[in-house]
Amino acid sequence: MMHRDTEEDIIKKLSRPDTRREAFTQLVKDYGEKLYWLIRKMGLSHDDTNDIIQNTFMKAWVHLDGFRGDSKLSTWLYKIAINENITFLNKQRAMNHISIDDADVFLLDKLKSDEYFDGDNVQLQLQEAILKLPEKQRIVFNMKYYENMKYEEMSEILGTSVGALKASYHHAVKKIETFLTDNI
Repeated sequence: MMHRDTEEDIIKKLSRPDTRREAFTQLVKDYGEKLYWLIRKMGLSHDDTNDIIQNTFMKAWVHLDGFRGDSKLSTWLYKIAINENITFLNKQRAMNHISIDDADVFLLDKLKSDEYFDGDNVQLQLQEAILKLPEKQRIVFNMKYYENMKYEEMSEILGTSVGALKASYHHAVKKIETFLTDNI
């Protein structure tokens, strides 16, 4: 049976020049798909999501020496990915002259035209409901609903109190329920 490194082992290997690349490769294998689906569910295309994930890992590599071990590696990577996602969406809105109010329409159009989206009408309705949420609620909803992330971990990643996150999730669920009830 093959030995699997613990997070503590990976952190130690990341801090040593002779094992850094091997440990980082393990990090990409362990978290690449999880980060992909977190970002993908924000309504981005396959190609845009891949770009964000690539930027996330490049930023993580460049800033490895800045990782102090105060949080879990997953928390650190999620924080980078969420920030890269927000930066990307802000650039897209600016480049395409899209107001914050019209961002959901823009993202939904991209999702519908994405050749890799194979969801049925119900899945498309759910995605549309999620995309209509304000950005912060959308992030919180995706992290809780799809990733089943604990509020305490989300609090570390997003720098928001647990109470505020619970409220955001509750409001997001209510908005999604209302949208689906009115549109299905």
